[in-house]
Amino acid sequence: MRKLLPVLLLSVLLSCAPSQGRYVQIQGFAQGGNYTVKLNLKGVGVKVESIRDSVDALLLQIDTTLSGYNKRSMLSRFNAGEAVPATPLFLDMYRCAYRYWERSGGLVDCAAGPLFNAWGFGFREQQFPSDEEIRQLQERCGMRQLPAELPVRDGCVDPADVGFPQLNYNAIAQGYSCDVIARYLYSIGVKDMLVDIGEIWCDGVNPSGKPWSVGVDRPVDQPDGPSDELDGIWSSGGNPCGIVTSGNYRKFYIKDGQKYAHTVNPLTGYPVQHKLLSATVVSSASAAEADAVATWCMVAGLEAAQRLILDHPALEGYLITANPDGSMTEWASPGFTLKQ
Repeated sequence: MRKLLPVLLLSVLLSCAPSQGRYVQIQGFAQGGNYTVKLNLKGVGVKVESIRDSVDALLLQIDTTLSGYNKRSMLSRFNAGEAVPATPLFLDMYRCAYRYWERSGGLVDCAAGPLFNAWGFGFREQQFPSDEEIRQLQERCGMRQLPAELPVRDGCVDPADVGFPQLNYNAIAQGYSCDVIARYLYSIGVKDMLVDIGEIWCDGVNPSGKPWSVGVDRPVDQPDGPSDELDGIWSSGGNPCGIVTSGNYRKFYIKDGQKYAHTVNPLTGYPVQHKLLSATVVSSASAAEADAVATWCMVAGLEAAQRLILDHPALEGYLITANPDGSMTEWASPGFTLKQ
């Protein structure tokens, strides 16, 4: 999770059809990038300024509780060995991380931060660890060494009680943040919404009365920033769902002619070397699930990712793989709607 900054802009979107209601858009900076919340005020009795302030407050709470980049957040203090208050948000995120570690068979591991850091994709400078360093790190970190529930004493959780874990929620934090904002919007009666915090949750229709649509990136190697090239446009069909894309085409580095992807397999301790370039996952359950499963797919590889998506009715997916000649091959699950 990246650094959170305050909300900067509130604007009104004009609906093409008056019967669709009155749409507003809240924009700002969160978790190191721009975020946007679009919602229909039809049937909502809360003033738009209050909605803006509530979204701002929730994002600030997430940052001060769960951000690994905010050095004074509860997570950073916990990772440094300090006991912190056992707040519902802190405990819920841990349970979420543990659940996806169990479901993925260890491929999504939010307690493998030191291992990721060793490869240069965490909070440190890039460096290449030795085989012995990898072995030692695997012995010391990982969810397998932690309990399903963090023990609470006198209203606090103490890292000493669980072996000083190093938690890093990057694999699910942005999707989880979308779900937190969406739950608030549902609670005040919002039915049409799009919450974009790097990952996306959407429901209902846009100001034109059509289902929300999202561009799916073409996975072109571009380590310095996102590509403007799209592979197609996905449509939600008006259904509530989270959509997340994870890939190895934005975060990587090259040494001695070898490309090292940012996706590290916690079970082996090494970056993955398969041909899967990107995984776009849609989940009707939550944006956190879409986020976790997209990471899961990128660790597991093409065939395992296809089985995972097809075996779960709440999931749809779109996978892009690299061919030896430099071309790409796309695979979509039956319910994934993409227009080229």
